[in-house]
Amino acid sequence: MAKPVPPRPAPRLYLATPVVDDPASLIAGLPALFAAADIAAVLLRLKQTDPRGMISRIKAIAPVVQGAGAALLLDGMVELVARGGADGAHLTGIAALEEALPSLKPDRIAGVGGLATRHDSMTAGELGADYVLFGEVDAEGQRPSPQAIAERLAWWAELFEPPCIGYAASREDVSEFVIAGADFVLVDDLIWADRRGPAAALADVAESMQQAYATAAKNAKAAQG
Repeated sequence: MAKPVPPRPAPRLYLATPVVDDPASLIAGLPALFAAADIAAVLLRLKQTDPRGMISRIKAIAPVVQGAGAALLLDGMVELVARGGADGAHLTGIAALEEALPSLKPDRIAGVGGLATRHDSMTAGELGADYVLFGEVDAEGQRPSPQAIAERLAWWAELFEPPCIGYAASREDVSEFVIAGADFVLVDDLIWADRRGPAAALADVAESMQQAYATAAKNAKAAQG
């Protein structure tokens, strides 16, 4: 008789901000977003300016995010993580991860995307990345097909311990990636460009995640017989 496999935890949302210059509107809108869905982390994309100005923006946003029980990560800008009170950074590519690890570990999060191959993904895991992100848009504005992203997520989820994240550009992506085994789903324009407003869009995404997780759990149970 096959030993039952414990159900994996329900996946959670990873919310990436638009490029932020004046943080006031973001700060004002965050409580409604946290009320609309279970957000595990926020990826802060800051407009490049002088370091002091960026640090002040991080310090204004961090308490709102962290007070809601979520982690605040910076998109790059590793040198500002500690000074701004962020929880970590998201890096793009193996070289950036290697360079950032000494200053982030062991106290802060080092996540990584820009992993073009399975070998790159495994290298990131071996180096100590806290998560791997699959499916984001590259420098040329291209991304893999949703099917290719789902395949990479399923492969990683089956074999490796660090969490895997799927970048979702549509609600269909969200469902497909959850069923594939994503631990987190990253959303950005899918939320911010919605005409109904980001809170309504986020609530819809959260509903899609719950439905897909229920489907995945049902499929797993059926596979066990």
